[in-house]
Amino acid sequence: MRIRTLSICSPALLLLVCVDVVMLGGCDTITSDFGQFTDSFSPPTPAQAAQWAADPNDNENARRGTILLANAPWGGAPPYVRMYRLYAEDSLDPLVRAAALQALGRHGDPDDAVLVAKNLTSPFRQVRLAAARSSQRLHDPAVADQLWPRLVDGSEDSDVRIEIAIALAQYPTPAVFRALVAALAQRELAVNVASVDSLRTMTGQNIALDENAWLLYYAATPEPFAQTRITLYPTFVRALDIWDRLLFWDPVVFESPDVPVGLQAFGVRRTNDAAREDAPVVPEPLLVPETPVKPVDSATSAGAASAASDNIPGDGRASIERVPLDFACATGFAWRTA
Repeated sequence: MRIRTLSICSPALLLLVCVDVVMLGGCDTITSDFGQFTDSFSPPTPAQAAQWAADPNDNENARRGTILLANAPWGGAPPYVRMYRLYAEDSLDPLVRAAALQALGRHGDPDDAVLVAKNLTSPFRQVRLAAARSSQRLHDPAVADQLWPRLVDGSEDSDVRIEIAIALAQYPTPAVFRALVAALAQRELAVNVASVDSLRTMTGQNIALDENAWLLYYAATPEPFAQTRITLYPTFVRALDIWDRLLFWDPVVFESPDVPVGLQAFGVRRTNDAAREDAPVVPEPLLVPETPVKPVDSATSAGAASAASDNIPGDGRASIERVPLDFACATGFAWRTA
């Protein structure tokens, strides 16, 4: 009687091992990707998103619904904006508040910049990060002095400082300039790069990561902000994956960088204004369009660790100008706006 055995290099044995590896290590990823693919055929309806957003008993529904509304072209309707403001002011759940802050960054007005900046002192990192990003899209000179102290606070998370450095590009004032120069000495390279980019935007100069060079330029130039460039808030872009290509009937459309609302620059208006102005008038109780919008991935921008800088800028000679965000939820859920 002969017994058949599998050699170590047997194709059958290798196949079994590969199947085990896939089942053990890649099951979650495959399930997630397949779920994303199948969700494209039955996305949540606008009515369902609105009901989730207004759910007082389920914070997860409120967060998810708020993100879905915020990423929809019609998410800037007045009743929704009022809801975003309410959540940004009063919500006790940090993820719901972060979603509302991001929604205000997309659909809010310059007057909302103060409410957004107030959340920079939240004990929750997700809230501070969302507030910093939304500050890049809402311009109000009054918030400049709330932003730069957070940049030079070495105990602040580096991700938050990066977003604040980007936002400060729109405020060419002496205090902001000194804060950005002080940030060049911080340990995180990403903070340094974001700060020098903002310095270049507000001065029009291409000086490197050199604190002394920037300070010499400022001391030797009577009008250091005379060549200020137009500031555009950054947006998220990623490479298309296989699922994006399979869904050829529903192409992914990424938002383009634009001028922050409230910052007048040669008559430019931000992308979302067009959608709001051209939208049909709908009765306030039911602002739900017929066409559903489809869910996709979203991601966040920038990041690193934390560190120090005791160099806090001094005086604030007055002559404030303007404020910048990339949009992505801390929870990784957004809507396809094709």
